[in-house]
Amino acid sequence: MASGQRRGRNKPRIPRAKYVFVTGGVVSSLGKGITSASLGLLLKQRGYRVTIMKADPYLNVDPGTMSPFQHGEVYVTDDGAETDLDLGHYERFIDESMSKLNNVTSGQIYERVIQKERDGDYLGGTVQVIPHVTNEIIDSICNLARSPEKPQFIITEVGGTVGDIESLPFLEAFRQFYLLAGPKNVLFIHVTLLPYIAAADEVKTKPTQHSVYRLREIGLQPNIIVARTEKPIGREQREKIALFCNVSPQDVMAARDAESIYEVPLNLEKERLAEIVLKKFGMKAKEPQLDDWKKRVDRIVNPTRAVNIGVVGKYVGLQDAYKSIGEAFIHAGAELDSKVRVKWVNAEDVEKNGAEEMLKEFDGILIPGGFGSRGSEGKIAAVQYAREHKVPFFGICLGLQMAVAEFARNVAGLKNANSTEFKPRTRYPVIALMPGQRMVAQKGGTMRLGSWSCHLKRGTKAFEAYGKELIYERHRHRYEFNNKYKKPLEKAGMLFSGVNPDEGLVEMVELKDHPWFVACQFHPELKSRLTNVHPLFYRFVEASLEAKEDKDTGTE
Repeated sequence: MASGQRRGRNKPRIPRAKYVFVTGGVVSSLGKGITSASLGLLLKQRGYRVTIMKADPYLNVDPGTMSPFQHGEVYVTDDGAETDLDLGHYERFIDESMSKLNNVTSGQIYERVIQKERDGDYLGGTVQVIPHVTNEIIDSICNLARSPEKPQFIITEVGGTVGDIESLPFLEAFRQFYLLAGPKNVLFIHVTLLPYIAAADEVKTKPTQHSVYRLREIGLQPNIIVARTEKPIGREQREKIALFCNVSPQDVMAARDAESIYEVPLNLEKERLAEIVLKKFGMKAKEPQLDDWKKRVDRIVNPTRAVNIGVVGKYVGLQDAYKSIGEAFIHAGAELDSKVRVKWVNAEDVEKNGAEEMLKEFDGILIPGGFGSRGSEGKIAAVQYAREHKVPFFGICLGLQMAVAEFARNVAGLKNANSTEFKPRTRYPVIALMPGQRMVAQKGGTMRLGSWSCHLKRGTKAFEAYGKELIYERHRHRYEFNNKYKKPLEKAGMLFSGVNPDEGLVEMVELKDHPWFVACQFHPELKSRLTNVHPLFYRFVEASLEAKEDKDTGTE
């Protein structure tokens, strides 16, 4: 009998684990993702195996076709899933790689349900939100729990806020999950807002009360309330929230605004979040190993030096579009005891005002990934400025492609060399569609995605950074370096320092006669963590610091 039909009659088997569901109320962007990641860190540092899922209510199958201005960056996992940027927070906090199992959307759920209906799996039954959609959501959580890592804790964060129509099937599925797994195995955390009203000089609890009231109407009773607040909250306010929200005062926790998101786990540890979670599950609350985390956070908050980095991009109006790049700079800065001051520069402004005017203040220049021709000439001008002025340069994905185009034009003599993405009939297509992409019509999930191998050439800056010949990095792109132009560019002085050993695709380029000019086709920012900084970001920031010191001492 098909699973959809069986589930209408029999209870599904829930894998043995502890399940934490994180919901949010009042407004979005309260920090559900950071709360989930922080709890994950605090549990892992006590010796428990943890994984985290993001449940996104939107109907897109994944964010891969969404504008960065709509959704922020698309976070790519090793297995090629295009996911919500919160998975980046999960990986950066708990230092564990996520997979396609860690992100589920309404689009994916409905796509699976419709496919099963088309395949006849429901044996002619009427397909409904309950039980078919909710069963599919429950299955997604169970599949993650069954993953080879055998997690002891599965933390599931649902996007949006309580009361959103889109999230109702997920909340109903969580309600059913609670009944199936039992109260000893399921716990609900509700993240809410305590707004400060300056005119009254008061922190107001009413929005939290209404949010919990709405959650309880749906059938969910929070066990813990994490209250986002810019002001301290006292015992009186905690008791008031506890009284009206049906929880104990000790289960009301303040999530104070922090200078760095990496302070949040330490703040929630002071609130005893993980200890209380473990107590409610009847588990031992061991002492967490947080010394290394504290040391790095102290370097973020109290650095002894600083460096100025310019990021020349297309989506600079929304910094979440480059979220992982910003975080990777924080990681490198913490490792080097330096504040990395990042300024987001619109590539179109470089086209209008000139690279000299826009970039002269920076100690290092980075060009990130992106799509489309808008701003491409500004990025090429930025590359030229960095190359000619010996400013440390780092190109990522499209940044590599722009570096190749600039070098081909201005050094190798291939006049107006370009990418066929921007100029299909260009005379010198140094960047072109991959052969496997030429017949692709469907946009979603069809790029070169996920982890690919790269062989590094000894004696290069790339090899020095990694310290090994074979590396694996994550990709998200359709266009590649055109190997027809490898010899003329090598002759002109470009070094191809990294190549995919299976397909012969160029992965990394660099210049010898430059303090630090390195570009990669992959996205190294996706693998940087606070406790495990990415070597390319480390070396780029290090080179930028050296350039700044030379500039300050007049030795350049």
